[in-house]
Amino acid sequence: MRRILPGLLLTGLCLLGCRDKQPEHLAPAASALSSAAASSGATALQVDPATSKVSFLMEAPIEKIYGEAPNSVQGEVFLDSEDVAKSTALVKVDLDKLTLYQQKREDEKKDFGERAKNDQQNAHARTWLEISPDTPADLREKNRFAEFRITRLDQPSAAKLSALSGAERKFTAKAVGDFRLHGRSAPKTAAVEITAHYEGDQLKAVSVRTTEPLDAGLEEYDVRPREAFGKLAQRTLDALGTKVAKSAPLQVEFTARKR
Repeated sequence: MRRILPGLLLTGLCLLGCRDKQPEHLAPAASALSSAAASSGATALQVDPATSKVSFLMEAPIEKIYGEAPNSVQGEVFLDSEDVAKSTALVKVDLDKLTLYQQKREDEKKDFGERAKNDQQNAHARTWLEISPDTPADLREKNRFAEFRITRLDQPSAAKLSALSGAERKFTAKAVGDFRLHGRSAPKTAAVEITAHYEGDQLKAVSVRTTEPLDAGLEEYDVRPREAFGKLAQRTLDALGTKVAKSAPLQVEFTARKR
C-alpha cells in the first residue's frame, strides 16, 4: 500500500498538470490598453455606440456559432486628414452585450438546423470569458471589454483626404495595433473601409467597417472550457473540435462623430 499511494499521487498530479497546462501560443497578459498618441493634425471623434455592431461566425463541422453584439462599441478615433497613415484609435467592445446563436447537425452528411439561441451556451461563453456572475467583480470588469488600439493605418488608398472631394470621402487601409481580450494582448491587423463625412470643408464624422475579419484565436487569449470561475472543464478545445471552432473572426462597424 505504501508503494501504491505515492504512485497514485503522482498520477493525480500529472493529470491535474495536463488539465491546467497553458495553451501553446498564449498571448502575453496585459492590463487595459491606453489610447495611442494622436498626431498634431488629428481630429478627435467619439464613437456613437448606437451605430455600432460586432459579429462573428465560428464554423465547426457539426456546429456553427454566431455571435452578435449590437450597440456594443465605444471609444475614440483620431483621424489625421492630411496624413491618413498617422490616424489612431482606441475602440472597446462591451462583451456583456454579446449573444450567441447556433446551428447544429447530427453529422457532416446532414443539413444544419435552424439558427437558435441557446441560453446554456451563452452561459458557458461567459464562463469561458470569465465574465459570468460567479467571477469576482474586479476581474469581471477587467474582462468585460475587448479592446483594439490602432497605432497607425498602413497602405491607405488615399494619403490625405484633401485629395478627395464630396460630402463622403471613402478610402481603405490596414488598421495596425494591439487587440486585447480576456486580459491578454497581441498585435493584430484589420482591413478596414473608412468613410469621412464632411459638411463643406469640415470633417464631422467617420464611419468604419472591417472588410476582412480580425481573427481572435481562443487559445491565444486563454478562452477555453471552464465549468465555473477558476475551474477548467475536463473537455478541452481539442476535444470539442467538431463542435467549436478555435477562432472568432470578428467583423466590426461603427460611426464616430466630431466632439
